Amino acid sequence: MFRHILVPLDGSRLAESALRMAATLAKRFKASVTLIHLLEKDAPAEVHRERHLVSAGEASEYLQEVAGLSMLAGLRVTTHVHESAVIDVAGSVTQHSDELAPDLIVMSTHGRGGARRLLFGDIAQQVIARGTTPVLIVRPSHAAYQEPASDWRTILAPTDGDPSHEKSLPVAVDLARSFRCRLHLMMVVPTMGELSGVPAAVSLMLPAATRIKLEMDSAGATDYLAVKRGEMEHAGVNASSETSRGDPARAIVKAARRLSADLVVMGTHGRAGTDAFWTGSVAPQVVARSRSPLLLVPLKD
Repeated sequence: MFRHILVPLDGSRLAESALRMAATLAKRFKASVTLIHLLEKDAPAEVHRERHLVSAGEASEYLQEVAGLSMLAGLRVTTHVHESAVIDVAGSVTQHSDELAPDLIVMSTHGRGGARRLLFGDIAQQVIARGTTPVLIVRPSHAAYQEPASDWRTILAPTDGDPSHEKSLPVAVDLARSFRCRLHLMMVVPTMGELSGVPAAVSLMLPAATRIKLEMDSAGATDYLAVKRGEMEHAGVNASSETSRGDPARAIVKAARRLSADLVVMGTHGRAGTDAFWTGSVAPQVVARSRSPLLLVPLKD
């Protein structure tokens, strides 16, 4: 599945939170790992109260030290330092993704500013928007430096039922099969209060009709998920499903917490500011609120 994993690092321990998940997947799929550092133009002296890497030699030495961590033992690990200082960090990550051809990028969310702001709403979302490589977002945790996890229990896979938005489902299925864990499918149907744009305007003029439509959408979602669950069980995957009502991002975060999800897998167009369920407007809200790692699969129009 994953054969080459790219991990951008900025020299901070917070960024290194991505390493445990990268190592977990690399060990499971026997994938190679490339650790990359981008020298930042006009970089400050410190990052996250730690010494900043300001030279190629310093960055190379740092990456070699990281490559020697016990959690990466037994893996094929290479390092790369981009020696020309960059301003457009997301663009540089995307370019290196094109050149190095990873099939997964693992990044940590933390910090403020420049190359250290590996935040979904900034660097990672731009990488998603510009490229075609899935990006796995990891929130910093106290478990970041523990050995890679050998087993997962649950993967949460939200969907909206649109076939063009379900590019993420085969990825979730492959992961669930590889880790022999449960795959929990989820659809969220908004309530009257969560509608916006044209649907909200229609609901004001036709509240009873809108309410009936939403109830029908909820019933249809349950039936749709039952079919999908059956397909996955037939393929040998332990699958479950639920239909929820309310705000999509809040419902997904709540489900991830309740299920103690090891991973949330979602598709995203990598853009924000639209009312559609399956655009970048939902994913950044999920990653901002959830403690679970979030795997974003680009959906290109």
